[in-house]
Amino acid sequence: MTTPTTQVVRRKLVAGSQDTTELLRHAALQAKRRKFSEILIVDADAHHYETESWPEIVARIEDPVIRLQASGNSTLRGTTSILPGTTSGDIEMSGRIPRYARRVKEDGNPSEPRDVTLIRRAMHAIGIDYTVLFPGPLLRLGFHPSPEYEVQVARAYARWLTEVILPADEHIKSMLYLPFQDPMACLQLVREFGDCKGVIGFLVASYRDRSVHDNAYMPLYAELERRKLPLAFHSSVEWTERTFAVMNRYVSIHALGMPFNHMVHMTNWVINGLPERFPGLRTIWIEGGLAFVPFLMQRLDSVYMMRSSEAPLLRKLPSEYMREFFYTSQPLEVPLHSLDMLRATFDMIKAETQLLYASDYPHWDFDLPSQIYDLPFLTQEQKLRILGENAADLFGLGRNVSS
Repeated sequence: MTTPTTQVVRRKLVAGSQDTTELLRHAALQAKRRKFSEILIVDADAHHYETESWPEIVARIEDPVIRLQASGNSTLRGTTSILPGTTSGDIEMSGRIPRYARRVKEDGNPSEPRDVTLIRRAMHAIGIDYTVLFPGPLLRLGFHPSPEYEVQVARAYARWLTEVILPADEHIKSMLYLPFQDPMACLQLVREFGDCKGVIGFLVASYRDRSVHDNAYMPLYAELERRKLPLAFHSSVEWTERTFAVMNRYVSIHALGMPFNHMVHMTNWVINGLPERFPGLRTIWIEGGLAFVPFLMQRLDSVYMMRSSEAPLLRKLPSEYMREFFYTSQPLEVPLHSLDMLRATFDMIKAETQLLYASDYPHWDFDLPSQIYDLPFLTQEQKLRILGENAADLFGLGRNVSS
């Protein structure tokens, strides 16, 4: 219920000019009380609104026709002229989170790229030592009907990120977006940018219609395995997907769509024997939560035992392969009445070695490190591994803690 008091508070927030530091002041207090400055914390999934720097990205589009079309709309944030429709109004609770609207007015530091300044402010407030940066609106590129558009914009974004953002701070890393509609373009992007400073892997936005086991992708996986670079699947969902078009609330498609898209690709990945074909290729499953994993483990093991002839490449149960995958913690489904289910989930995925803390900041449902640090069933050693050490081992990061 909205009261007169909450209305006044909301009006003040909307009218305010708070920057990232002010918006995260409670997070900073929380980090101070828990002494996060003394432990290594790696954020395996953070985002920026790269469309706030859209003109800089457009300038790096190689195709002159697509570059001209993309330059027709250089809004500070939101859709661009070459991105498909969005559910952003629903994602952002139709304006009820005022920090989204205020972000475009936040000043950066004139001596460095604005994105770097804002990212640093968030890292300092939350207590992050390394952040793995992903795009925001551009994760929807895969919905564009033209593969050429996706390829051109993905390459331009990779150039901008590796030329401007990543060299500015060694604590900002990224797994570059792959234009998955074009397997050969993905391979070329890995070969061109795989050795760039700050690039620690590559990313598939996992609402794709393409099958991850398509033979066209095998050279891509082989190249990633050879380079020892992990492949991440970042879940997302849109109402434009036919499966979810019958739903009338964003909460519905978010609840089901995020884990569902992971389940589709993970099932294809396992049943088609890709862990056996590429045993050195590490996969990370991002922003699908964890609750779906025990279900899928049990379901796949059950049907595999009845129809193992349809998965001839497998040498062990599907769940055993899934225990070798890496998962990110956000959004962490914390039961309201009992932690027994969450503890069982942690046990099933071998969280001590396979779970990576992720904030998903600045999205509406982001998680602070306390989501992991405050879990009573974890030992101190397990907390430290999940909060930072697992990611440091996976990505080859230094263990120095920022002061």
